Amino acid sequence: MYAVIKTGGKQFKVTEGDTIKVEKLTTEVGKAFNLNSVLTVVDGDIVTIGTPIVKGASVDATVVSHGKGDKVKIFKMNRRKGYRKSQGHRQTFTEIKIDKIAVK
Repeated sequence: MYAVIKTGGKQFKVTEGDTIKVEKLTTEVGKAFNLNSVLTVVDGDIVTIGTPIVKGASVDATVVSHGKGDKVKIFKMNRRKGYRKSQGHRQTFTEIKIDKIAVK
């Protein structure tokens, strides 16, 4: 059984026991929470597709940790103009563990 969920503007295919990194959430480490934006649920041959979300479906998850991703370097330059600009960015994330996929 797996589900496609939407969180942080992105979609993730998850199964029970998976650990994924999503956009930063405000939930504390160790706390359980519920994701109600389930787009698709597949249980064997039974496929349930939402319009846009599946009614009665939810995914229970627990926050494992918070952190920052790898640094992305941005460098801009115009040749023969003396223009150089260097910048870096580290995106924050929350690592969550999928506990249960439930459909009513």
